[in-house]
Amino acid sequence: MQSMSSPVAVTTAEIVPFVLTPDSLAAAFTQARDPRRMASVTYTLPAMLCLAVSALLANHRSVLAMAEWGARQSPDLLRRLGFPDGRTPGQSTLQRLFAKLDGDALSAALAAHFGSAAHPVSDASDLQGVAIDGKAQRGRLQYERGGCPVHALSAFCQTTGVVLAHEPIDAGGSADKAEAELTVAPALIARIDWHGRVLTGDALFCQRQLCHQVLDAGGDYLLVVKANQPTLLHALKTLFDPDPASDPLPLLDRRETRTIEAGHGRSQEVRHLLASTDLSDYLCHELAWPGVAQVFRVERTWRERGHRKRQVRYGITSVRPDVGSPERLLALKRGHWGIENWLHRGKDVVFGEDQSLTHCGQGATVLALVRDATISLLYRAGLRQVSACLRDLSQRPDAAVDLVVETPRTHA
Repeated sequence: MQSMSSPVAVTTAEIVPFVLTPDSLAAAFTQARDPRRMASVTYTLPAMLCLAVSALLANHRSVLAMAEWGARQSPDLLRRLGFPDGRTPGQSTLQRLFAKLDGDALSAALAAHFGSAAHPVSDASDLQGVAIDGKAQRGRLQYERGGCPVHALSAFCQTTGVVLAHEPIDAGGSADKAEAELTVAPALIARIDWHGRVLTGDALFCQRQLCHQVLDAGGDYLLVVKANQPTLLHALKTLFDPDPASDPLPLLDRRETRTIEAGHGRSQEVRHLLASTDLSDYLCHELAWPGVAQVFRVERTWRERGHRKRQVRYGITSVRPDVGSPERLLALKRGHWGIENWLHRGKDVVFGEDQSLTHCGQGATVLALVRDATISLLYRAGLRQVSACLRDLSQRPDAAVDLVVETPRTHA
């Protein structure tokens, strides 16, 4: 496919021997710093990263497979990727680059490309949920001694399926998963333009300073409350599920919604969300929780293998009632798990991240970022059947390269 705009040369600190289309992923790669000595550079950094993403789109998952895919392509296609003489890097060259590359700088370049634009909001349906969650790369764990089992914290757009930001975790010898994720969460949040967006997360991220940071950046939050915030949890339980012996007060503001579904081995899965503004002033002023506009209770009941099961969760949100109806709050809470189903599971099952044994230097972080970029390209183009897309693109390398070097085609 041909770009609608005329390509222009992008000026960087290094010499890029090919013309880059504005707003393409290839152009974004020019913003990453090349750690190599310029006198020893044979292949430019953008070209090598474009090769890696294109090969991954063509269903070649390992560094060796990426190098072999590049070596098989036609001279015309390689020129589009930034290899004007038709020569491509081998496995060892790619591995050495990935090990030395600054993962933080590459993450910043990808965040600027995929997630920096503000999201306009015209009504409640336009609110864009952004899920944050940590992920381990299990193939690396056997090489670590006492390290943290979480290697990155990601921000995932529930609506578009794009990875808005990715923050590598260096636990510094700490094996505490929660501490490691919370340490990098402020940096992850700082990479994102929060206008028109709502942070969603599990109870770990129900922290005052994170809520303040999102609100100060123009966004909102919707967070589950559990035992790590005992005073807050007690207040919510007292409001929604009071002890009958304590002469409970009635809810003055009571808004609710219910959904009924079936699937995944469960029959009649019922979700009931009850929202209220009754505690808002108390939480903001007495407990110093920033910007709380609503509190909610979600009860989920279902039958699985003949047994009835029940789960109750409580939460808080800064989304105002006039913008966040009970239906919208429930959709945002449920949409949070897209980061597990679409991103984490996709990286492990489709792209083999858990099986990857790459562990030297920054190699594992860089490959995780390449996988993020690949998934984001597909979802941004409206291609949600990832496995089927990779099988198709494995037979059409030109189409894979188009996604990397052309101006993106975005779909709602």
